[in-house]
Amino acid sequence: MTHQHRRRARIAFSDSAAKQLENVTSEAEIHALDRALVVVSVNPDVGEPIPGDSSGPQLRECADEVEHVRLLYWVSALHTVVVVAFIEV
Repeated sequence: MTHQHRRRARIAFSDSAAKQLENVTSEAEIHALDRALVVVSVNPDVGEPIPGDSSGPQLRECADEVEHVRLLYWVSALHTVVVVAFIEV
């Protein structure tokens, strides 16, 4: 049996998401965000596509109702980089 191992995508933040990240200060929020980012890095297709214009990258939304985390992101063509555009914790 062949076991396929897929590498995690690298996480990058847009400028606006990086500024939002600076406002995440509580330990619980940081841990919840870390867990959400790991999920997206392991499986970039986990989020739901957001309908929109096809001239730019396909935005996706990943929301975890238990952890109260919401990410808007897009994935590079080779699924090696996930760019987080918006963070809500």
